[in-house]
Amino acid sequence: MAGMVNDSQCLPERIAYITRVQSFSACHRLHSKALSDEENKRIFGKCNNPNGHGHNYKVEVTVRGKIDIRTGMVMNLTDLKQYIEKAIMEPLDHKNLDKDVPYFADVVSTTENLAVFIWDGLAKLLPPNLLYEVKVHETDKNIVVYRGE
Repeated sequence: MAGMVNDSQCLPERIAYITRVQSFSACHRLHSKALSDEENKRIFGKCNNPNGHGHNYKVEVTVRGKIDIRTGMVMNLTDLKQYIEKAIMEPLDHKNLDKDVPYFADVVSTTENLAVFIWDGLAKLLPPNLLYEVKVHETDKNIVVYRGE
């Protein structure tokens, strides 16, 4: 059997996308310090309510990478779950985004900016170039996709 090539060396490199879904609840008020009260009311409508409003957000985190020949995985899902806990659940779940999350002190807590916040938090934890997409469902009908651009 000398000279035989290991079958695993003959396998083509494969790329896979893995998505993990997580839900959290938070409240916020859409209000920009750069706008007058009248402009805020006109632009954000009922979402500018001074007492805020809440959402049950659903976040889909997608990673993209090579399938490891030895493990058969792009990454260990247990690790991804821990990164999501640290980057999403700890800072955001059951929080007032505007008052409890320092990032939103000067950034309007839109779903677009929430997706950026989540991306940035995950990008610090995940191995480089693995994070592919963050998709935030604010409601069943309102969804934001962010890919780090």
